[in-house]
Amino acid sequence: MGSLASIILAAGQGTRMKSALPKVLHAVCGRPMVTWSVANARALGADPVALVVGHGAERVRETLGDEVLYVTQAEQLGTGHAVLQAKEALEGRADTVLVLYGDMPTLRPETLQRMVETHRTRRPAITMLTVDSQDSMGFGPVVRDGEGRVRAIVEEAAATPEILALTELNCGVYCFDAAWLWRHLPLIRPTPPKNEYYLTDVAELAVAGTQAIETVTITDVAEVQGINTRVHLARSEHILRARVAEGLMLDGVTIVDPATTYIDPAVSVGRDTVIHPNTHLLGETVIGADCAVGPNTIVRDTKIGDRCTIVASVLEGATVDDGVEIGPFAHLRPGAHLGEGVHMGNFGEVKNAYLAPGTKMGHFSYVGDAELGPDVNVGAGSITCNYDGVRKHRTEVGAGAFIGSGTLLVAPVRVGAHAKTGAGSVVTHDVPDNTLAYGVPARPKRTLQESGQGGEE
Repeated sequence: MGSLASIILAAGQGTRMKSALPKVLHAVCGRPMVTWSVANARALGADPVALVVGHGAERVRETLGDEVLYVTQAEQLGTGHAVLQAKEALEGRADTVLVLYGDMPTLRPETLQRMVETHRTRRPAITMLTVDSQDSMGFGPVVRDGEGRVRAIVEEAAATPEILALTELNCGVYCFDAAWLWRHLPLIRPTPPKNEYYLTDVAELAVAGTQAIETVTITDVAEVQGINTRVHLARSEHILRARVAEGLMLDGVTIVDPATTYIDPAVSVGRDTVIHPNTHLLGETVIGADCAVGPNTIVRDTKIGDRCTIVASVLEGATVDDGVEIGPFAHLRPGAHLGEGVHMGNFGEVKNAYLAPGTKMGHFSYVGDAELGPDVNVGAGSITCNYDGVRKHRTEVGAGAFIGSGTLLVAPVRVGAHAKTGAGSVVTHDVPDNTLAYGVPARPKRTLQESGQGGEE
């Protein structure tokens, strides 16, 4: 098996996007569109992957880092000129060169695998991807002779009515014999009126030299949906989102309404989990089995265990253990960790805090920069006052403690195990274990044993 390199064309300005952001950095299904092409090339084992950059090159470099080899096309003089810029970097480093576009994220890796396998098996000068479509989509028709051999690729602008009636279209995705490509690419000539160098012209050189041209033809036009406008962007988003949802459903996940469910490709969901409408599962989110998520829920970069219920809530950078109930209208901010069996009710917020197993945080409460032990009860409207205007401070609550409604815990502060605070208390000093504290400011008044309430709920 010969070695494979890839060239991804991403130098265009993308003026029809009407954006200060380079076109190939616009997100599709949670990722910059160019990264879909990079991932496809890497999945095939391509090394190196050369990205031809031009407009917005620095921002593209900042986004992709060292993931690819960068080649600069200072002047955008056509696709042939763009590929030629990679000659010095790639010549002699691979037997086969795969050319892709950076704005074609819906192309399936399985299709590209077929192309590469066809090229390696039949060893032509060029293997090209074509699509059978009544809509030209701006692609050039493929002209064949009576024996079915490719004779030419005609740019749509230069095609006659007879050629425009052809339905086999060139998608602009190629596998080249590397040695042949680097010998012949410098021979193409500029095409008027723009005087650009078109990669399609290498087909004429192959025909003239009696070199074979192979094709892999697809019928799903969605695969070659390029992006030039934000309308195209939305279409590609829809295509990829539908594929992600279909894959999850085939793997045992129930998605009640895929059309109103938004799931990024890196998200993992366990079997028998139900995703309700208008739910967004984003980033590197992992959800376990037998959960119910949504409706109207946003989960980003969060790990959720098994048998959890999350309703109309927002979770960001959080960890949720098994059997947790959240919402409606709860918010987990980065660093939040809810232990097994925690209940977090409506209009609660947790940030950079751990709630140990069995703890209950009913509603209208905020817990930030804190650690709550197991089986703590947080009353309605209770708040950890963790920020003094300069620094954040920690709050600790011991096992089995009861935080009365409307309590303000002014950090740094500790409420001991099985202690209680009265409703409306402002706690500015530590509360010992098994002690009742109340008032403004709250003071330990007596132990719970002395009050006859006992140390257990």
